Amino acid sequence: MPMTSAASRTALVLANLGTPDAPTPVAVRRYLAEFLHDHRVVDLTRWLWCPLLHFVILPVRGKPVAKKYASIWMDGPDGGSPLAVYTRRLARAVQAEMPDVHVVDAMRYGAPSLRGVVARLEREGYARVVVLPLYPQYSTSTTASVEDVVARMDRLKPQVIEDYHLDAGWVAAVADSIRATRAERGGDRHLLFSYHGLPERFIRRGDPYQRQCEASSKAIADALGLDASRWSLSYQSQFGKERWIGPSTQSTLQAFAARGVLDVDVVCPGFAVDCLETLEEIAEMLAHEFAEAGGRLNYIPCLNDSPAHARVITDLARRALAG
Repeated sequence: MPMTSAASRTALVLANLGTPDAPTPVAVRRYLAEFLHDHRVVDLTRWLWCPLLHFVILPVRGKPVAKKYASIWMDGPDGGSPLAVYTRRLARAVQAEMPDVHVVDAMRYGAPSLRGVVARLEREGYARVVVLPLYPQYSTSTTASVEDVVARMDRLKPQVIEDYHLDAGWVAAVADSIRATRAERGGDRHLLFSYHGLPERFIRRGDPYQRQCEASSKAIADALGLDASRWSLSYQSQFGKERWIGPSTQSTLQAFAARGVLDVDVVCPGFAVDCLETLEEIAEMLAHEFAEAGGRLNYIPCLNDSPAHARVITDLARRALAG
């Protein structure tokens, strides 16, 4: 690495949500315990939530969730959970674009832990660290949790890039990916943007996530030259009994089938890389449900470790470092 002193050393941390380290009930329960203990994710009173989590949710959900992970687990020497594999590969691709900066990947939950990675960089003498949460749209349930970790560091205080939901390079990369996939598959199908859901109470408290999802979708649709009748927006991965922002992706696809819209492209620009929610929930489960209703769901992959995505991340990091 062409750096001359500890004072000049700079690191970039690509931080993603996290994943179990194996598609097993034990690993899934361990991961979910850490994830669902975060008050940013579940803000219920701890005395009510913790017994429910440990004595009901984790024992019940471990096995079925592990089965879902097993259906998408990647083989090979660089295999594993797609979210971990693609995040690691993306970090390598960005490193090739930024030889003067040390680029590493980290997970907010699971391994390699964000706190552990930043602490190691501090011990190794890095004077400046930029953390880029791989969430294009800001939410208090995701990006703010990364900021919580950074704020608790003892000495080194990394800079956090909060969001990039309207970054011109990112919008162009997503639009180009959609355009290329549709050209390869042929046809002119309705385009559905599907984002991870969020309870409505977060939005009422001022969370900008829904507004940013809408802005991202409009910008990408404009880049593709689509008018409002040729694309829709929905939210997936809802659970529990409270009201979530909508419409849900599942109900949207059901409505499409009912009115004869039977060939649909689905893209998930709220996810930087493919993961359980895109590969199992969208490309497997909802695609199967839509097929049973007579439709065909064509899933468009995330940017993953593509050269275009590496250039987007590099540009974001360079601007942060310059600023």
